[in-house]
Amino acid sequence: MLFERIGISVPVVQAPMAGITTPALAAAVANAGGLGSLGVAAMDATRAGEEVRQTRAMTSAPINVNVFCHRPPQRDDAKEQAWLDALAPDFARFGAAPPERLTDGYRPFADDPDMLRMLIEEKPGVVSFHFGLPDPAMIAALRGSGAVLLGSATCLADALKIRDAGLDGIVAQGWQAGGHRGVFDEGSPDDRLETLDLLAALKDLGLPLIAAGGIMTREDVRAVLDAGAIAAQCGTVFLVAEEAGTSAPHRAGLTSGRTRMTRAISGRPARGLENIISSRDDSAAPDYPLPYSALKALHGVALKAGESGYGPFWAGTGCAQAKPGTAAEILARLAP
Repeated sequence: MLFERIGISVPVVQAPMAGITTPALAAAVANAGGLGSLGVAAMDATRAGEEVRQTRAMTSAPINVNVFCHRPPQRDDAKEQAWLDALAPDFARFGAAPPERLTDGYRPFADDPDMLRMLIEEKPGVVSFHFGLPDPAMIAALRGSGAVLLGSATCLADALKIRDAGLDGIVAQGWQAGGHRGVFDEGSPDDRLETLDLLAALKDLGLPLIAAGGIMTREDVRAVLDAGAIAAQCGTVFLVAEEAGTSAPHRAGLTSGRTRMTRAISGRPARGLENIISSRDDSAAPDYPLPYSALKALHGVALKAGESGYGPFWAGTGCAQAKPGTAAEILARLAP
């Protein structure tokens, strides 16, 4: 069985939430018997390697390192300027102006040989991919290092690509999941399958399935295991862990329980807490991750004025059920 190969005793994966996960969080989950994860998509290879080594100093158990396999954005000056112009009144609320240009802060894994080299050298144990897959040579190199390889899928078509690429397992990401939808081709229709329906669609592929999306309680974990998953991947429930890097406004906002899927924040569909931007028309949003740079700048100037309503606070459905505690305590509450 896949988890026997990895060596974990609790069938729960702490989701690799970029910007939130910390070495302390990943290590605490790993030491308590789950699979701890680091999200390194916004880091360069040097910083990512440091985080892996910091985690290694706190645990000898395998950890999961997650990378993004999106395509680079297609630049469109007119579209990007229109997006900035639309945000200008929001910036003006705080006596500020939008940045002159949208910037790309997320380097695709396929274009990052240093990140590949780091993963091969550091051997975290598990490497997972979001937004698609790297090329076969990178997959072969990671496999040669001994890594267990996982890919996220939101539909059968993407799951088949993961199987055909020879990966070891699939993270089945349901519509309820917080953060970015792991769709390979954003231009394709999205069936918006909820977690249990997605598990049903993928159950005959012959690969182990890890269920993600709206899993907040022990009963939720049992439900996905009963539906054929080998484990549950939980992110939102760990946002309130003592070891998580979640900001105070983000933690406080979870109690509202109101989330929305939108492209308006980053340029790709992502579920987060409802905010001032998330209800706006997102059809004109530039390519991922360009809008993110403007939103983060806006959130920064707003926070200085005491306004947290622009925060890009990712969260899944059921977020109001998140109960604070240590990562080990949260994992114990989830364990079936």
